[in-house]
Amino acid sequence: MAVREYSREELAAQPIGAWSGEAYRRVVGALREQLAVERLTQPHWWTLNHVAGKPGEWTRAALIARLRPYDDQGTDFQRVFDDLVKRGWVVENEGRLTLTAEGEAGRVRARVRNLRVHKQTHAGIGEEEFATTIDVLRRMVANLGGNGELAE
Repeated sequence: MAVREYSREELAAQPIGAWSGEAYRRVVGALREQLAVERLTQPHWWTLNHVAGKPGEWTRAALIARLRPYDDQGTDFQRVFDDLVKRGWVVENEGRLTLTAEGEAGRVRARVRNLRVHKQTHAGIGEEEFATTIDVLRRMVANLGGNGELAE
């Protein structure tokens, strides 16, 4: 898709809130659409990735504390965890969460779907441009009192 080019002056006059909001809605909407194919929500996805990254280390309470800042939907994380346990994707041992083979397979399928969105989002945008965009947004967040540090 061809995108019209604009002068620096025209671009500099644009409202950041409108464009960052639209970008958020489009990117997150596309990701949520792809996750829904696997009957997953973003909180499911976050849970699967965190548990995969530290098998047997996360408790429900610690994972909720970690994920809550990213949640914009008032998610009941206990229901998300219960759903993943009910599916047989996550098991709990002494209060610690671990993915099952089925859970890892579902996580990998969802990752492939998310990578398609990532590729579509980055089409025609070089690594340097992307890094600059992230850095500018990160600093804007910090300027307004938010956490400008990169997520772990």
